[in-house]
Amino acid sequence: PSSPRYLDLTKYAMEYTKRLEDSGKFQLVVWPEHCLVGSVGFSMVDEVMEALQEWSETTGGSIEWVLKGQNLLTESYSALEAEVPVNQATSLNKSVIASLTTSDRLLICGQAMSHCVHYTTANLVHHWPKDKLSNITLLTDCASSVPGFEAAGDKFQDDMAKAGVLLKKSTEVFS
Repeated sequence: PSSPRYLDLTKYAMEYTKRLEDSGKFQLVVWPEHCLVGSVGFSMVDEVMEALQEWSETTGGSIEWVLKGQNLLTESYSALEAEVPVNQATSLNKSVIASLTTSDRLLICGQAMSHCVHYTTANLVHHWPKDKLSNITLLTDCASSVPGFEAAGDKFQDDMAKAGVLLKKSTEVFS
C-alpha cells in the first residue's frame, strides 16, 4: 500500500473525482460490475438483435459496434466520450458521430435512460446538425432508468424533446 504506484493512484483518484464533480454532472458512483464482455449484460436483447440482422440483410448495411468502458481510469457513461477523457481513446469519438450523422433516421434505445443512453444521446445531440435533430428518435419503451434515478431519466427525455429529438414508443415507429 505504500508503493509509489499506490500513491500515484491515490493522487489520480483525488484529482479525477474533483474533475468529475467540477463538470457539474455528478459525483463518482462505484457501480457493481455489469455489462462485462461475455456476460448476459453485454448481450443484445434477442428481439433487438433480430431486428438489427433483418435491417442488415434488407439494406446491405453493416452494424457498427461501439465499445465503451475500456479504460479503467475513467467513467464512460457515454459511448462517445469518457466523462473525464484521459487519452485519445477516451476523447470524443468524432468518426462515430460523423458516421451516425449520415443517417436519415437514427433510433436510440438501450440501458439506462438515466445514465448511458442519456449521456451518449446528449453528446450526439450536441454535435448533431441542429436542423436535423428530428432525424433522431429516442425509443422511450426500449430503455429504462436505473432504480432511484427515474427523475434524471425523465428530465433527460424532457431535455431531448425540447432540443428537437423525437420521443416515440417502438410500436409507433415499427407499426
